[in-house]
Amino acid sequence: MGFLGFPVQAIRPDRTIIMRLLTRPEGRGHRREETWMKKASAACMLALAVAIAPSLAPAEEDELFVVQQTQGAPTVSLGGTVVPYKEVTLAAQLPGRVTYIAGREGDAFKDGKLLLAIDDEELLANRRALLAQMASADAQLRNAGVQYNREIFSPRSRASPGGMGLPNLFDQMFTRPVESFIGDREHRAELSADLFASGIQIQEARNVILRLQAELQALDSKIRDARSIAPFDGVIVKKFVEVGDTVQPGQPLLKYADVEYLQVEVDVPARLRRGLREGQMVRAELDPTNRRVPVRVAQIFPMADPKRHTVKIKFDLPQGVSAPGMYAKVLVPDVNTPSRSHPVIPSSAVRYNGSLPGVYVVDGDSEPQLRLIRVGEELSGGFITVLSGLRAGERVLVDPGARVSAGWAKGTAADR
Repeated sequence: MGFLGFPVQAIRPDRTIIMRLLTRPEGRGHRREETWMKKASAACMLALAVAIAPSLAPAEEDELFVVQQTQGAPTVSLGGTVVPYKEVTLAAQLPGRVTYIAGREGDAFKDGKLLLAIDDEELLANRRALLAQMASADAQLRNAGVQYNREIFSPRSRASPGGMGLPNLFDQMFTRPVESFIGDREHRAELSADLFASGIQIQEARNVILRLQAELQALDSKIRDARSIAPFDGVIVKKFVEVGDTVQPGQPLLKYADVEYLQVEVDVPARLRRGLREGQMVRAELDPTNRRVPVRVAQIFPMADPKRHTVKIKFDLPQGVSAPGMYAKVLVPDVNTPSRSHPVIPSSAVRYNGSLPGVYVVDGDSEPQLRLIRVGEELSGGFITVLSGLRAGERVLVDPGARVSAGWAKGTAADR
């Protein structure tokens, strides 16, 4: 489209040119007057053309994009959850009252730090009583050892029955020798029996000490269970109790996790499992900004869910791009579907009126025409695939402004 032999897009509002054309020439004469009138008329028409030029000018070449064609294996978007690399739930192992909590949600701790403690005064009292019993058992063991040694060096079988004066002397001189002579008494058998009895006393004392040591070990284990220790470097994710609460065995106390390294946990349909392998790189979209990041297949669980027929797969996320519990979508390649080609356009070219996506296609007359399309997946670099509505080679406006219209109701500023 042109005006007075000039292309419309070349017309610019140059006030100097217009004023120069409107300047009345000096002197008289019919020819000069006629020339001035022509120049004045041309200047007025030029000003009018400048005023209407913005609405008539076609889109410039740098505002147009020629629809390209891409080809590749289709992908399936699967929703998942961002989870910590390591996460544990610390539960109560014995009943009691919570006396100490190291911090609140978000506080970081090193490996081996005390996180929570339950009242253990009763356990400590039982431990002191057990130590006293162990001391008594040790004394009994030492006494049994002394009695055994005495039996070796001074056997009771050789001692007199007791008494004083003539009865004792008569036993030593007549009764014992006669018993030995006629065979009614065997001193060596008595000595062996006494030594065996003393040895049994020693063994029993040792067994008592071993039993008390086992009880002490079990008690120390309970005392240890009254204190929740950080198993690795991490943060408190969630608290289930507060100081002063009374807890029972099995009740959750804290949720503790390593949030430095995160993963996306996705239940992948069994038919898509064949297209993934450990170490493979795919893409993921993070909520809520739909930011695309590369993720790596970290772990593929060996068994599928028998009810849902899905396989749990974990993907490693780059550091610092998300937070635990957030929603994420992983683009999994579908190797069961043949490769298809789709047109590709910039994401800025798509305009939404409500939920209907559309683009402005520039025809041969350089007039934008609205066309509804079906959008596919987003690509890197700010591009998006089109499932239907466009063909490769067509031209679309890269970023249609607010004044571009083709009979379609204009959306709000948020829609554009």
